[in-house]
Amino acid sequence: MSDNIQKSNGKPRDLIQVENLVKYYPVRGGIFKQVVAQVKAVDDVSFTIKKGETLGLVGESGCGKTTVGHTMLGLIPFTSGQVKYAGTNVFELDRNQLNDYRQKMQIVFQDPYSSLDPRLPIGDSISEGLNIHNIGSKQDRFEQVLQALKDVGLEDYHAMRYPHEFSGGQRQRIGIARALVMNPEFIVLDEPVSALDVSIQAQVLNILRSLQRKFGLTYLFVAHNLAVVEHISDRVAVMYLGKVVELASREELFSHPLHPYTKALMSAIPIPNPEVKRDRVILAGDVPSPLNPPAGCRFHPRCPIARPDCAEIDPELEELRPDHIVACRYVEN
Repeated sequence: MSDNIQKSNGKPRDLIQVENLVKYYPVRGGIFKQVVAQVKAVDDVSFTIKKGETLGLVGESGCGKTTVGHTMLGLIPFTSGQVKYAGTNVFELDRNQLNDYRQKMQIVFQDPYSSLDPRLPIGDSISEGLNIHNIGSKQDRFEQVLQALKDVGLEDYHAMRYPHEFSGGQRQRIGIARALVMNPEFIVLDEPVSALDVSIQAQVLNILRSLQRKFGLTYLFVAHNLAVVEHISDRVAVMYLGKVVELASREELFSHPLHPYTKALMSAIPIPNPEVKRDRVILAGDVPSPLNPPAGCRFHPRCPIARPDCAEIDPELEELRPDHIVACRYVEN
């Protein structure tokens, strides 16, 4: 857990505020290719991330968690809502202003190989952002690249090698160095260890935690592996079908999950002890399509505690325990 959460007037300061974020993808059909439906990838998502904190964003594949991260950074256009960085709505900035903020907000992608240009030495890939923003002299940029490589545990001579000459774990370190060289304050980590072996995952996670302590970084850690999220996060938000259904501190969520979907996810975490057995919560049916999500609570077709009115009323997020908010009307707290 981060040791660098900065405070203002005795309280942690919010660096990132996501307010009612919506991202729909239009579906076109007919002769004139008119919009006939909307894929509701992200539907009214709100959360904050404090300075120096790691917020884990978890859920099944297709729940919209990666879309949240990409939309926050402007990599894909938003439908509605706000993303505030230190109080400034980045969606209202013009192109020049947004370029300034993009230096402060970086991303590490899931696939460390496809995110690197195979034709470029990795030193050139890492320095690309510095070149675009015209930061420092050529010599300054070269020195910054070497320092970024050192910070992630690589050597100077690696700068002249090509992506295919590295292992998966080394390529992900290169992705981290590329984000780090811009001297950011906030980084979206888009499933940064899901493509790596378990032993390499631990190394990369330890690097991320070390860098966070050293530079006071703020992370949005997108993942579907709850065991990884528990290792690195300060707080955790659980998403289901485009919405946040539960948000709490790491300790609170893992010791006292409230939402039935979160409980089902928790029950699937492997226990490294063959003597200990856990009661699995097996959800019925498949995840509904975001093209046509269920009315009312989106989880109700698969929910083990669903009641008739769950199909009609979409529950709001409510604080049922201190700093623990849940979108369910029938949980037991």
